[in-house]
Amino acid sequence: MLDAVFNHSGYYFAPFQDVIENGQDSRYVNWFHIKDFPIQTEPRPNYHTFAYEPKMPKLNTENPEVKQYLLDVATYWIEEFDIDGWRLDVANEIDHQFWREFRQAVKRAKNDVYILGEIWHDSMPWLQGDQFDAVMNYPFTESTLDFFARAQINAEQFSNDIQYVLASYPETVNEVAFNLLGSHDTPRVLTLCNGDQRKALLMYLFQLTFVGTPCIYYGDEIAMTGGQDPGCRKCMEWDIDQQDRELFAQLRQLIKLRKTIPALGPNSSFRFIQADKHQNTLIYERAKGQSTVTIVINNSANDSFYDSTTDSTNLLTNENILLGDRIEIPPFSFIVLES
Repeated sequence: MLDAVFNHSGYYFAPFQDVIENGQDSRYVNWFHIKDFPIQTEPRPNYHTFAYEPKMPKLNTENPEVKQYLLDVATYWIEEFDIDGWRLDVANEIDHQFWREFRQAVKRAKNDVYILGEIWHDSMPWLQGDQFDAVMNYPFTESTLDFFARAQINAEQFSNDIQYVLASYPETVNEVAFNLLGSHDTPRVLTLCNGDQRKALLMYLFQLTFVGTPCIYYGDEIAMTGGQDPGCRKCMEWDIDQQDRELFAQLRQLIKLRKTIPALGPNSSFRFIQADKHQNTLIYERAKGQSTVTIVINNSANDSFYDSTTDSTNLLTNENILLGDRIEIPPFSFIVLES
């Protein structure tokens, strides 16, 4: 999946340089939003930009030539390199009609290509079936980080936040929501957890047992660290001796469960059973057909206990659990039971 910036270009983009050189006589003058001439960058640019940054002039996506140029880019990478999706940067600052035509063009090229928009607020206007397949689920991200990494909210508040996220969109939208914990714009997950790998694993557990499309940022699976940009954009650590292979194995196990247990896959239900704000424990359930999975999370520094309500199997250890069994859950750990 490639990252597309169709909202603005770089300062040295050839058409913009032509406008700087030729002013109103440039054949590209209507490719941008120019207020007056000559072009100036200081003290403030006299053309529309992204985030008032002079080096990022905003493109006029209503201009037919600009639109065709960008649509050609979008289809080129699908037709020539068979990419699987586009992640659309600053998607809310581009007009809806452009995205409708974008969808038509890329779906003609490859009908299952994944169209993902970067939008930080309510996204329903883009999720009507005529523009994006999904958006980056930042409300999920922030609530999950607040509960597990930052310890800024308790289990009850977290449950309320997640249920609000689910209630904000139709089920079909939630099924493909792009659920991320870290990215090139944020500090690394382990860094946000102050190096506590137990807390990081709890977040991956919730992400991989939740509804939607989970995304793990490269290197997080081997416990890479890093603060804000450029720290979060360090090169991948390929030396196995420098990788956390235990965390890697744990994530592989969770991903395998997601892919093989029906209740953890698509078209399954999700509900919170308990969110204890005093003990900071969570119990939630995924169900599909005859498969029911119960996840119990202890996000506290104290031991917790879970009294089994049915015969089940611990999916992490294959241990049989009987009705009424009391299971001890150490600090910052979890169990995954299938009944």
